[in-house]
Amino acid sequence: MSVFIPVNEPLLNGNEKKYLAECIDTGWISSEGPFVSRFEQAFAARVGRRHGIAVCNGTAALDAAVEALGIGPGDEVILPTFTIISCINQIVRSGATPILVDSDPDTWNLDVSRIEALITPRTRAIMAVHIYGLPVDLDPLLDLAHRHGLKVIEDAAEMIGQTYRGSPCGGFGDISTVSFYPNKHVTTGEGGMILTDDDDLAEACRGLRNLCFLPRQRFVHERLGWNLRMTNLQAALGLAQLERLDEFVARKRLMGQRYTQLLATIPGLQLPLAQTDYADNVYWVYGLVLDDAHPLDAEGAMQRLGAAGIGTRPFFYPMHQQPVFRERGLFATDSHPVAERLYRRGFYIPSGLALTEEQIETVASTARTVLA
Repeated sequence: MSVFIPVNEPLLNGNEKKYLAECIDTGWISSEGPFVSRFEQAFAARVGRRHGIAVCNGTAALDAAVEALGIGPGDEVILPTFTIISCINQIVRSGATPILVDSDPDTWNLDVSRIEALITPRTRAIMAVHIYGLPVDLDPLLDLAHRHGLKVIEDAAEMIGQTYRGSPCGGFGDISTVSFYPNKHVTTGEGGMILTDDDDLAEACRGLRNLCFLPRQRFVHERLGWNLRMTNLQAALGLAQLERLDEFVARKRLMGQRYTQLLATIPGLQLPLAQTDYADNVYWVYGLVLDDAHPLDAEGAMQRLGAAGIGTRPFFYPMHQQPVFRERGLFATDSHPVAERLYRRGFYIPSGLALTEEQIETVASTARTVLA
């Protein structure tokens, strides 16, 4: 029986062991260790930001970013329906109202052309969430935000190492967030970072990360925060990964291009768009969307591929269809047909950095058999 090919496996063969051993040898394993600030400074410099605030995961980064902007009851935040629930959690918890946007059928990102019609006097921010391999078309989004006096939160979790018109993702808008989950181009196991050029926002996020201790009165609090700290061990891992980011991005692009060569002849299958006029695909994951006429839906295709030893993962379930929000009375009249179709017909195949050429060929060969 063939060995199962997982949907993701990270590549950890650089300085990871060396830096982790240094943490253990020195005893610095908590968030007080020196690797945390080193990682923050290096990552912020990589994306051209003044401040990097390392946190325990990407969801925590989003939560703190929304809270730092002061978003709350009566406010509205525009964001895509086709995304992970992390993006919307703190908006709902804060008492603000999420306003959802459908997807572009080619890039799978939020359809920027739909945003302006959704702006009201209550709109406070737009959340630009880059999806799977191509960034959101940021120029028109940023122009809209500027004209209407709106804040921009950039979720670049899936776009580490990607650029928009030559400038690094993670460096746009008022505040950006990234995730360092094991399937990301830089991993710390779990972890995330907030990035901003605004000194006040950075100070607020550092406080929110650390229970909002007052600087001179540690156990006195004027604001509620969280314990979102990243450990020195995680930061050491991240710094070793960051050293190889250019190599990792080049590797992912080659993997994506190879998949496209091998899968292009399968009928009834939409492959990831290779490029737009503002970015080349970085293929964070390699997604497939089955045509409506294809006899299989995403669930059926994933079941057959799984039985053949190929790991897969479904596309995002749209936020407007989430039971937890419907039960709260949200999105009762929302209809976002592109996002709904992407979930029904879309999934992604093994895309991790440790994937070998032989495994890519095995995945493609199996996909041709199962999907053709």
